[in-house]
Amino acid sequence: MRIFITGGTGFVGSHLTRKLVENHKVTVGSLSPEEATLELPEEVERERIDVTDKEVLDFSDYECVVHLVALSPLEKPPIPYSKIHFEGTENVVDQAQEDEVKRFFHMSSLGADENADTEYLRTKGEAEKYVENSNLDWRIMKPSTMFGNGGQFLKFLSGLTTPYLTVLPGKSTRFQPIYVEEVATLIENSLEDEYSGEKFEVGGPEKLSLGEIAVKIAKSEGGSLKALSLPMPIFKLAMTISERIPFSPFGIDQYYSLKTDNVTEQNSAEELGLRIDKMKTLDKYLEIEEDK
Repeated sequence: MRIFITGGTGFVGSHLTRKLVENHKVTVGSLSPEEATLELPEEVERERIDVTDKEVLDFSDYECVVHLVALSPLEKPPIPYSKIHFEGTENVVDQAQEDEVKRFFHMSSLGADENADTEYLRTKGEAEKYVENSNLDWRIMKPSTMFGNGGQFLKFLSGLTTPYLTVLPGKSTRFQPIYVEEVATLIENSLEDEYSGEKFEVGGPEKLSLGEIAVKIAKSEGGSLKALSLPMPIFKLAMTISERIPFSPFGIDQYYSLKTDNVTEQNSAEELGLRIDKMKTLDKYLEIEEDK
């Protein structure tokens, strides 16, 4: 199958491209196609695209479009989330319809909803709705936070902590970290005919609090950590102030992101072919030995 991946040089895109190219002809498109998170095989074709400019999009040579482009929820974006998440998705969907693409995959996010607390999740929810209302043979995936080679979440959390004792906002907020290589497998499996018109919530085998994840990171680095909770009203005040500071990396969206659990109600990983009890845990990825 001839597949075009928007955002194919990013974190998820790089892992997915390396997997799909084994059985498909793959082209990746991004603003900087020569700069990939991971090294890509030579047979992968690259195109410079901007999803906010529909005039540069052309999927006429492809049977499938995988749409991955998104901004990070970990920091205040340089442009509005809506510009990429909704307008960008609108352009990609419209072009895919015009070019009569046979299959369409859209990467959303766990918790995405038009009425969500964060702008990140609201715009993701609006994009989902646009995909659902299209005439495409679509499928949508909503993963929890992802980890793996090239990922930013664990680095971000490590940067928030101090050695031995740290104070974390949203210490008890729960996540369901999922290994990016397994996300790539789930995406590939979802492209089968039987999954047309379906949405999948996926997460890893464990539901962990932010504090528990921080402790595991410290342990993997040979240290120890006790995580205390920063009262959320104080964190909200700090992020409200930060929102108004030019060039500040954080804003009110980060407050709401760390306030709300990010776990599945029903994990669709098994439906897409992975046994949950065999999925990679954070301990295994970080090479943490079990306490005896």
